[in-house]
Amino acid sequence: MLCGGVSAARPATDETQRIVEQVKAQLEEKEGKTFDVFTAVEFKTQLVAGTNYFIKVHVGNEEFMHLRVFKSLPHENEQLSLHGYQGSKRKHDELAYF
Repeated sequence: MLCGGVSAARPATDETQRIVEQVKAQLEEKEGKTFDVFTAVEFKTQLVAGTNYFIKVHVGNEEFMHLRVFKSLPHENEQLSLHGYQGSKRKHDELAYF
């Protein structure tokens, strides 16, 4: 993968689930609600000065959200950060750069 390019979508892994669990509180604060279901389904990555993760998350019923999470380089020792999100998504909506 080229630096700056976005990878193909891949099924979520245990690591992807750990990432979404770490930013769940940030999303709940922004949305003003809690999510009983919060399961990573698939993801893409983009290498920048760190890594952007674009993650499709099932949030209950037929609802999904797309999250953009930034993971800094290891030497920066920073927390994962929710850099953006899109709501009102469905299971088959393409996970795209935003």
